[in-house]
Amino acid sequence: MAAPGDPRQRFLAATAANYFGLKPAAAAAALRGRPEVAGFLDDGSQELLALRRSDGGLSAATKIEATDSKNNVLVFFKLRPDVITEDNLHSNILVSSMLDSPINTLYQAVRQVFAPVLLKDETWSKTFDPKLQKLLSELETGLSTVLRRSDPNCMGEEFSEDDVQAILTPTDEFQFWIECARHGTKLYSKERASHFKDLFDDIAKDYCNLDSLSLFEVVDLVETTRDTVDSVWRQTEHDPYPQPRMHNLLDVIGSCLGRFVQRKLAALNLWEDAFHLVKENLKAGILICEQWASACEYLTGQLWQRYTLHQWKNEKYFPESLVKLGKRLDEVLTVRTLHEKLTFFLPSGEQNALHVAQVFEPFAGLNPVHYNPYTEPLWKAAVSQFERIIAPAEKKVASKLKKFISDIQDSPQQLLQTFQKHKELIKHPNISKELLLERETLLARLQDYVKDYQTDFETRCHGAPGDVSGPLSGKNLSEVVNNIVWVRQLELKVDNAIKLAEALLSDLSGFQSFHQSADSFLEQLKVYEQEQFDDWSRDIQSELSNPKSGLCIQANSPVMELDHVFGTLNILYSDRLVTLLREVRQLSALGFAIPAKIQQAANTAQKFYKQAVILKQVAHFYNSIHQQMIESQKPMMLQSALAFEQLIKHSKSGPGGEAQMTWDNPRELEAYIQKLQAAAERLSTENRKLRKWHTNFIEKVVSLMNIDLLRQQQRWKDGLQELRTGFASLESQGFKSCDMKAWRQHWNHQLYKALEHQYQMGLEALNENLPEINIDLIFKQGQLQFRPPFEEVRARYYREMKRFISIPNRFRGVSETEEESIFTVMTERNANGLLTAFSKAEDLFRRLAEVSNQFKEWIVIGQVDMESLVMTHLSSKQDWEKNFKALKVRGKEAERLPSTIKIDCLTVNCNPVKTAIDDFIQKFYDVLVISLRKSIQAHLHDVSSFLTDAMETLVVRPQTVEEISEDNLKYLKLHEQKGGVFLLLQEAEGKNKLLRTVAGAGLDTIRNLRATWDKFELMMESHQLMITEQIEIMKGNVMSHINIYLQDLEKFKARWDQLKPNDDVIETGDHDTLEKSAQIIKEKKKEFDELETTKEKLIEECHHFKLEEPDFSLSKVVCQDINSCARIWALYEEFYQGLHEKAKEDWITFRSKTNLFEEFLFNWNEKIRKMEEHTVMTVKLQKEVDRYKMIIPILKYIRGEHLSPDHWLDLFRLLGLPRGTTLEGLLFGDLLKVTDAIIEKAMELKVGIMTCKGTVFLI
Repeated sequence: MAAPGDPRQRFLAATAANYFGLKPAAAAAALRGRPEVAGFLDDGSQELLALRRSDGGLSAATKIEATDSKNNVLVFFKLRPDVITEDNLHSNILVSSMLDSPINTLYQAVRQVFAPVLLKDETWSKTFDPKLQKLLSELETGLSTVLRRSDPNCMGEEFSEDDVQAILTPTDEFQFWIECARHGTKLYSKERASHFKDLFDDIAKDYCNLDSLSLFEVVDLVETTRDTVDSVWRQTEHDPYPQPRMHNLLDVIGSCLGRFVQRKLAALNLWEDAFHLVKENLKAGILICEQWASACEYLTGQLWQRYTLHQWKNEKYFPESLVKLGKRLDEVLTVRTLHEKLTFFLPSGEQNALHVAQVFEPFAGLNPVHYNPYTEPLWKAAVSQFERIIAPAEKKVASKLKKFISDIQDSPQQLLQTFQKHKELIKHPNISKELLLERETLLARLQDYVKDYQTDFETRCHGAPGDVSGPLSGKNLSEVVNNIVWVRQLELKVDNAIKLAEALLSDLSGFQSFHQSADSFLEQLKVYEQEQFDDWSRDIQSELSNPKSGLCIQANSPVMELDHVFGTLNILYSDRLVTLLREVRQLSALGFAIPAKIQQAANTAQKFYKQAVILKQVAHFYNSIHQQMIESQKPMMLQSALAFEQLIKHSKSGPGGEAQMTWDNPRELEAYIQKLQAAAERLSTENRKLRKWHTNFIEKVVSLMNIDLLRQQQRWKDGLQELRTGFASLESQGFKSCDMKAWRQHWNHQLYKALEHQYQMGLEALNENLPEINIDLIFKQGQLQFRPPFEEVRARYYREMKRFISIPNRFRGVSETEEESIFTVMTERNANGLLTAFSKAEDLFRRLAEVSNQFKEWIVIGQVDMESLVMTHLSSKQDWEKNFKALKVRGKEAERLPSTIKIDCLTVNCNPVKTAIDDFIQKFYDVLVISLRKSIQAHLHDVSSFLTDAMETLVVRPQTVEEISEDNLKYLKLHEQKGGVFLLLQEAEGKNKLLRTVAGAGLDTIRNLRATWDKFELMMESHQLMITEQIEIMKGNVMSHINIYLQDLEKFKARWDQLKPNDDVIETGDHDTLEKSAQIIKEKKKEFDELETTKEKLIEECHHFKLEEPDFSLSKVVCQDINSCARIWALYEEFYQGLHEKAKEDWITFRSKTNLFEEFLFNWNEKIRKMEEHTVMTVKLQKEVDRYKMIIPILKYIRGEHLSPDHWLDLFRLLGLPRGTTLEGLLFGDLLKVTDAIIEKAMELKVGIMTCKGTVFLI
């Protein structure tokens, strides 16, 4: 026996207390001292302990009794047959519960626990034997079948329709009827189950694969489901569907839809995903919930309660949990919409306050799609916190919305749209208060709208649909249905206005007045709606009392009658009955309760409707078949038509076939209808087939009408062969050739029309449409010729013409071999066309002969010697210009010559002769260019000879009187010849310009010759006096230049004295100032050197012209001063030039060569020390050298081979280098610029470098 405080017994008591809802102490007391409990804990062979509630406590047993199935049982059983200890307590005991029955408990355990784990989980399914997996699936299916099949207390094979405990999903219900249809014990029950199964087939597949559908597809599925369950409830072929079962079906469908919506929305992040995506999915989810709730309420609250044949009893069914889920989704959508609206209206700078992570923080950890009473308080608290967060933003948005609405107040339609669009935003209290005046304006607009609707209704309610003063009309609606639909639309508009007012305006003073007037108008519309229905009911019942109205149809009345006068078949089922059926169906769908008498008449009409429709179709076919047949095809369908007519005329029923066919013989009527349909279908199929062949033949013959008989003869042959193949195909299908004779003759005549049309068109344009004949026009042996020759072309043309004319004699159409052809007379009937064809042929060849005439003038140039012709007739520039212009014009005209000339069916290729003409033009052009160049060269030779002789004469200087006299004679002779030679030169220049224009390049030697000519003219003009005059002029110029030089020298000295740098600049000036001073000295030195050059030239000219040399002593003074200053500053430039070369080196390269810098400083130190005379500049340079020498030993601390990038940044910051300096871009000059900082921070650099070799650069 277990001791008090035994942990094993505490485990059993605590588990039982939690399960049965007892206090732990009471459970422990109930189990204490029980031998069953002690045996289970202490005896390894006792493997099971069953506990159940009993009066005032618990009872225990070592096995499960059959009577326990009615009570909840808690079962403890062992994994291994061991004694229970504190160590194996949690590893050897399994716990299970049992509800209702063992079968149900086992089924639920397999379905929800073991089957998903062993069949769907990859970890277990891989190691689980496939045979065992199949057995497990079969076990689950078998258990579900047992649960659906019978009552838990019933052991037979009967299917119990009242037991729905195993129907947990819509698929279970559909499977129930499938199993009933397969395994039912009674034929009637199986037929009834099969009927329900067929009705459910429309939705069964979708519910089986529900998770594969989208939310939007399920919206459509809800509508289909509503229609399906309505059809199931209102079917009249079998016993009605049980109400408890329908109640359960509606409930499980709602639960299934709710779970589906929750699964789909759980895949989204409703707070952070894109608003448009969340909005669409939430709206679809809400629509699913609302549509199913509305469907259940409408079906069970209105439609089925008014359906007298199977009335829904008790209260209407309402899926409360689904409706609450829809409301929760609507609240989520409202929160997201409100946030989106606020974000839209707030400026971009203020939107950060509405960041998703902040605004939706209250909803963190809360799944909004999981609705139940336990999550509702948490949800409401989160919504309240959310509203507190957005309150400041609402005030800002309210002012913006107020301004926006004020801009559109004059447009009522825009005002309503704005309030409707931002309804979620406006109905919030903070914004609603701010928009008080705007909401009052909206209320006034809504009152106006309702009044307008009321006025429009009162104006139209007494008119006929479609009239100007009547209700608006819809398509395919009778008057009563149209009026009711029109009123329903008005009701919807008024109801929308009321809903908008209730949502946004309920706190306004005028709201109650508006609500009352709108409700009054709604009541008026409902009264009108009911009056329309009542009037219709009275009219229909009155017609039902009148046997001649067409609405009375009796089961024993004849089905049809044959009018022997007109030969028409009439079906005794009036069109008014069809209209009644449509009206009853539409009015029922609109929610009206159809009177029993009308419903009974509609049911009777509906019962025969299918047969009546088929018979009307057959009657229409019988009455119109003769119009559908083609006259020439009637012999081909004669036998089928006679058989169909005999079946119509002998429509008798009964054993002897003497009684008329009536509606109350469904089997005989169905058999007769099938015979009629078969005969009609046979005749119709035959007619359709023949008409199709006829239509195809029409298309082919019409296409032949438009096919050129001359150019496309093969297409004519193919088209004709298709027609003949069609006839042969029909003959092989059983149509007799003799019956097709009229049809063949018909198509021969059609072919005759097509052939004659193309034959006449061909004769009319035979010269144009004969096969194309290609001819080349060539220039051969000095004359124009055709290739092939003219006579050969003529013979070929007449052969083609003869072949076309004889086509009708060979044409047979679709006639059979022994039939006489109707096409042979076509040639004689078109004799006038033959005369036209021959006259056009002669005209064709006349035009061909004229083709060569237009090219004769072009080939003349190829028949003469061009070189001799040009040499004989061309001499002046104008001669060549005229010929070049004419040649250019003729070249353009030659381009416009036709490449081909089309003369009807003859195509003359003119390209060979055009090529020859182009060659002639090009050759003539080359001859002109060559002759022009030769003419220019001749002129230049004459001019060049004259100038050479003349300039040799003018160059010679006379020494004696005789030489002067001879020189004058030669000068006079040259003067006389000059005019003629100049004209020759001008002629050459003109021709050379023309040559450059036409050939792209002239003779370049003419430019040199022109320069020589200009030189010759200058020598002619200044031959005698130029030397004497020039000497006197130059003497005066020399004195003037001396005075200018002296003035420039004085100005220079004054500027030099002012601008030259003094010692103070050297001592105190920075590098830039010194650099600028050195540049000034260089510029002044250069300027003075130019003055010195001018002075030397002036001294030389004075000596040449024997003039007294002026005083240049000032120049010597200035020269000494400048040279002295330049020497000093040259030393500065030399030092800094060397320093600059070192500064340009990048530090990474130069840090290993600092000895070069040290050597540079040492050399300069020695150079300055050895100078005999020290100046301010040498002192300045010595200081610079000494300053730079101080950093040489420090530079080793800045080499930094082991420094990291962060260390380098710290070093740059320490030395004061500019921000952005990097090691890669660091120059030695950058370090020289911070020389003073390096000297000053020498110790810190040393310490930092030593430290960075360890871990971190410390400064």
